[in-house]
Amino acid sequence: MGFTYSEKVMDHFANPRNVGEIENADGIGEVGNSKCGDIMKIYLKIDDNTITDVKFKTFGCGAAIATSSMATELIKGKSIDNALNLTNKAVMEALDGLPPVKVHCSVLAEEAIKSALSDYYKKQGVDPEPIVGKIEDSDKH
Repeated sequence: MGFTYSEKVMDHFANPRNVGEIENADGIGEVGNSKCGDIMKIYLKIDDNTITDVKFKTFGCGAAIATSSMATELIKGKSIDNALNLTNKAVMEALDGLPPVKVHCSVLAEEAIKSALSDYYKKQGVDPEPIVGKIEDSDKH
């Protein structure tokens, strides 16, 4: 393929953090991209506006697994606002970069978290649109 992954990407692919499901999750988000076949599902446990636990299940390439793993690490123990501000750029930087053809994996990780937070708000009876933003657009992948 002609591109190399950083050591951090390889580590998060070989030893992904926070893999699994959360029973009775407060928010669940699933996004997918038929172009590359990556599907990410994020589960959130939220207590007092803090993400106390986060798990993921990802079907996809090594970069998709690594970005899911890193994204969960970046929001675990953080506030909802902090998680809402997570960008794919922050995920890529935390992984010491991604090859250009794999940048979409970091976008999926960001979208999966925002989708899970949108689900959380819906379950709370709150309209997620003004809070989470353009989630509905990203659900159309």
